[in-house]
Amino acid sequence: MNDFTHVDLKMIKLAFKQAKRAVDAGEVPVGAVVTLNGSILAERYNEREKTADPSAHAEMLALRDAAAVLGTWHLEGAEVYVTMEPCPMCAGALVLSRVKRLVYAVADPKAGACGSLYNLCDDPRLNHQVQVEQGLLADEVSDLLAGFFAGLRNSGS
Repeated sequence: MNDFTHVDLKMIKLAFKQAKRAVDAGEVPVGAVVTLNGSILAERYNEREKTADPSAHAEMLALRDAAAVLGTWHLEGAEVYVTMEPCPMCAGALVLSRVKRLVYAVADPKAGACGSLYNLCDDPRLNHQVQVEQGLLADEVSDLLAGFFAGLRNSGS
């Protein structure tokens, strides 16, 4: 069992708020927050539809913003909170940016790369490993995702 802190809960709630903003923008509801030493560096949500950019996942955008704030791609010590398990692209970016810890709400059995389909964050063949914890705010995030995709199916999109 994970021992999440009150800070973890606060940050995943902020990621959830970003995911809800994604729904309002017509995007898949994924939100991400990047912190360092308790300070928020970035908060983002998916923007693939808006930008027509396949890499505009919440995690990628938040990592880019955090790197810009710090003036370096080295995000050692940073913690990332995301509503859904990162895909291979995002998991790779977490490893390459040397993030310390990832907390996500729900697994992605179709594309997850932090324990579901792959485990890029804990692959000893890579030069860095990311501590991964999951399950915080899982019910709320699952409901949001289910509602979003049910809406898509019902609208015929």
